[in-house]
Amino acid sequence: MIIAIVGPTGVGKTQLSLALAQKYQAIIINCDAVQIYKGLDIGSAKIKPSEMDGIPHFLIDIKNPDEDYSVADYQKDFRQIIAQNPDKNIIIVGGTGLYLTAAINDYQFGMQKNIDYMGYTNAELYDLALAQDPNCKITPNNRIRLINFLKRTTNPSIAKPLYDVKIIGLTQERSLIYERINDRVKQMLDEGLVAEVKELYQKYPDSKVLHRAIGYKEIISYLNNEITLAEAIRKIQQNSRHYAKRQYTWFKHKNNVKWFPVDYEEFANTIDNVIKYIEGVDDEKNK
Repeated sequence: MIIAIVGPTGVGKTQLSLALAQKYQAIIINCDAVQIYKGLDIGSAKIKPSEMDGIPHFLIDIKNPDEDYSVADYQKDFRQIIAQNPDKNIIIVGGTGLYLTAAINDYQFGMQKNIDYMGYTNAELYDLALAQDPNCKITPNNRIRLINFLKRTTNPSIAKPLYDVKIIGLTQERSLIYERINDRVKQMLDEGLVAEVKELYQKYPDSKVLHRAIGYKEIISYLNNEITLAEAIRKIQQNSRHYAKRQYTWFKHKNNVKWFPVDYEEFANTIDNVIKYIEGVDDEKNK
């Protein structure tokens, strides 16, 4: 059995993944592009070893911040883990939609395709451009340049699914998600985000992921005296909210996701509803 847990940043994916992994004696595969990198802990809300409950976690802390890691690399590593664990239940958790799509589908690289990009949102075009070139400098709002860039480069194609995957989406009212994001950014600052970024930036000043990842690029601007710390915090919160919106857009259009509203007052209710769906138990809430 393979289960993927998706949704916007801060919605509760990690908590659900641990509960399901315990119930189904599963291993967990990370699907967050930033958590791939060693040292990017606080800013990526990476699970701590003490929180893993003895559950094997894969594709976390596998690269140094100055190393490149592409969607194609993730696809290869993901499929190797699947092949090496044929008798294991698998939980995939993370919000990087392109990673998940490339991993579980016959998503081929190195083939030229005539793709009509008119049906893609700007956010989706931007994610595709980053997949082709992680150092792409085109802004998400420059639709024409993004399309021209994608037409010039080698484009992937999506074919049939390779695995039978139940995709669980966690959601809540947008205002509540944004409030949780704002609070989580403040918590990251309290946990030492500035010190984490400072140490990484001194060691890896040319790291692409540090200059690209939300929570890191803004603090780097602060460390370079380009903005104040208060401005950096506001930018992290704003960029995180925008990213959550792009995540919703991606998952609602690209995968067959079963969505569940999160009960933050009693998270066990959310877990129960998801388990009923996985096990095929009829429940009016899940229809």
